[in-house]
Amino acid sequence: MKELLEIIAKSLVDHPEDVSVSEVDGEQSIILELRVHADDMGKVIGKQGRIAKSIRTVVKAAASKENRRAVVEIIQ
Repeated sequence: MKELLEIIAKSLVDHPEDVSVSEVDGEQSIILELRVHADDMGKVIGKQGRIAKSIRTVVKAAASKENRRAVVEIIQ
């Protein structure tokens, strides 16, 4: 899950070296915290949050294959 989110985020931003993903594991859920450069926040969130919603959808679909729940948080 972590690698998937990193690949997606790095392909979207201008500063891929500043992308970091931290993972907090629970029993049935995973919280993924995505941090990007301040200039790239708009590119990751998108107009009206559409890109962020798409990222969350893809990660949730990947997590459901493992019978887990994933939550993506975008942190500045």
